[in-house]
Amino acid sequence: MHISDGVLPTAVAVGCYGLSAALAVWSARRSRSRELPKLAVMTAAFFVASLVHVPFGPTSVHLIIPGLTGALLGPSAFLSIGLGLLLQCLLFQFGGLTALGANALMMGLPALACGWFFQAFKGVPPLRQSIVGGLAGALGTVLAALVLAGLLMTGGEDFAGVAKIALLAHVPVILIEALVSGFTVGFLARVKPELLKPAYLRGA
Repeated sequence: MHISDGVLPTAVAVGCYGLSAALAVWSARRSRSRELPKLAVMTAAFFVASLVHVPFGPTSVHLIIPGLTGALLGPSAFLSIGLGLLLQCLLFQFGGLTALGANALMMGLPALACGWFFQAFKGVPPLRQSIVGGLAGALGTVLAALVLAGLLMTGGEDFAGVAKIALLAHVPVILIEALVSGFTVGFLARVKPELLKPAYLRGA
């Protein structure tokens, strides 16, 4: 789910860069020092999950875990995803530097939305947290796929078909992300529940 260089109109790519930069600064300021180890782990998890691509017609699919990243990091999720995308771009040429802003928005905005969703509805029982975590995992991929389709549509009619295929291709990914996120959140709720609390409730 990476947009490559040259796909988006210049104005869209520049606008995405500006908005992504502003969100990255906001995310960095909201990140507390004690959150840095967790942020590093989730950045590494996002980096690795996105490396395994499965071809699907003119596009490819892979795990992106924006929902899980948002559930665990909250506001820091955008910074985590941005760093992961930058490393992928520099080391493996996934996406591209001109499309980095768009890719960050495509995966970072759903992560922020899912972080809010998880904290608002997770409750206390581990089973409920697992279910809400699974829903957040599915929602993150749904939102990312919709943003991807929307951005591709700005490239003109040539990319309209690709946008539709990209949405269809991510249906199985949505189910897998829900299972992975639900299992991970459920496990943490039982063994390390403090990791599921936002930083402002645990002190700086």
